[in-house]
Amino acid sequence: MEKNTGLKRIVYASWYSIKGLKAAFESEAAVRQEFLAILVLSPIAVMSDTTVVEKLLLFITLFLVLIVELLNTAVETVVDRVSFDIHELSGKAKDIGSAAVFVSILLAILTWFSILVV
Repeated sequence: MEKNTGLKRIVYASWYSIKGLKAAFESEAAVRQEFLAILVLSPIAVMSDTTVVEKLLLFITLFLVLIVELLNTAVETVVDRVSFDIHELSGKAKDIGSAAVFVSILLAILTWFSILVV
């Protein structure tokens, strides 16, 4: 199979990325909730009386949660693709992915609280 290069590779990669976002949005409630959180919290970040760097940190943490959720969804999808049988390692992989999402949410909460409240 011939590999795409240059602009063609970028176009195909972008298409696959959009396809992945759409698939995650349609199949995962958590992804939809995180998109909603971005939509609701972004105006607050923009209108807050904070520095440009603080605004950037607020946005970064929101998108970091979404990024980690997408990676967690990918892990869960691969684990389910391999087998629906209950297995200790499958459960461990899913739990670790979930823990990563949890840590990213805690980081976002801590960042937002530190910047907007303290």
